[in-house]
Amino acid sequence: MSKQLKRRSLLIPPREAGRVAASEASSRVGISFGCATPPGSLRSPPSPCGGGIRRRAFIALLGGAAASWPLAARAQQATMPVVGFLGSRGPGDDPHLLAAWRRGLKEAGYVEGQNVAIEYRFADNRYDRLPALAADLVRRRVDAIAANGPAAQAAKAATDTIPIVFTAGFDPVEMGLVASLNRPGGNITGVSILDVELGPKRLELLHELVPAATSMAALINSSDPGRAAIISNNLQSAARTRGLQLHVLHASTDRDLDTVFASLVQMRAGGLVIGGDPFFNSRGRKLGALSMRHAIPAAFQFRAFAEAGGLMSYGANLPDSYYQMGIYLGRILKGEKPADLPVQRATKVDVIINLKTAKALGLNVSLPLLGRADEVIE
Repeated sequence: MSKQLKRRSLLIPPREAGRVAASEASSRVGISFGCATPPGSLRSPPSPCGGGIRRRAFIALLGGAAASWPLAARAQQATMPVVGFLGSRGPGDDPHLLAAWRRGLKEAGYVEGQNVAIEYRFADNRYDRLPALAADLVRRRVDAIAANGPAAQAAKAATDTIPIVFTAGFDPVEMGLVASLNRPGGNITGVSILDVELGPKRLELLHELVPAATSMAALINSSDPGRAAIISNNLQSAARTRGLQLHVLHASTDRDLDTVFASLVQMRAGGLVIGGDPFFNSRGRKLGALSMRHAIPAAFQFRAFAEAGGLMSYGANLPDSYYQMGIYLGRILKGEKPADLPVQRATKVDVIINLKTAKALGLNVSLPLLGRADEVIE
């Protein structure tokens, strides 16, 4: 490179410097696309147009350089981490939860399609499909797996090497997912939202709203036997403490829900406590509407239930748990180990009372209970 070119390279960006170098080199050797070789000549003679490099050779040179660009792009794409999302719900059940999860990933520095690829697997509320879906993600050698509730149990059973981050409404220690909350150990960590543990408190609040009731009903999804047993035992114990008879009902499909609410009218239960479960979570608005239609005082865990006509909700913020799950997953993609990340535990719960529903049911809400409510829907 001439001294003149070196001086110019210091004054312009490197990419522009390369173009300048190519331009000056071409001028020295006389590249020309407009000059023809005289008939019968094997070599281009000197001419005003220049001549040392033929058009075909120069195009080949440019073609070789251009061919390397897609190869570099493919190499960059090949190094993009792949995350598996294993969900027990259907793909369209709770889009706001997936949006919260992606927002957490973005907060951690990962955007789907830009620097992380996501493989989605949904069980459509058929929990028996989860083991096969988890095994499929393991076969695809994803870099990490995000899973909710029963999906987390299937993921843990499928691999002890691929990192797993969960959000769940049960005690992960009691269910055997982690060794302890502070030191989860193994390849799994996540967020617990205090759902199963809040069942007895929901029963207590509901009885406070319906003090004359002598019997209550509990709705449980038996598709997740471990969780169902814990919810049932906790509620039975709480009912005995309050001198209540408890009828345990089961549902795992939309048709089951219609049947359950029809039977509640016949058994004349004073109220209904709905146990925490991903299927029920995805049907929060339907459950609220059914309880209003059949005039059943009912308690569930999320605001959408009370908004749709349910009497009251008492629970944690589920979208926030998905957001935190996304942040944890991003930290793992950056090199942190699940065993070193303590299980996060939601500690804030909200009491929401639908006063309009209470009045329609002929219930009087005491001033102390209204004062404890975080929100009253009128």
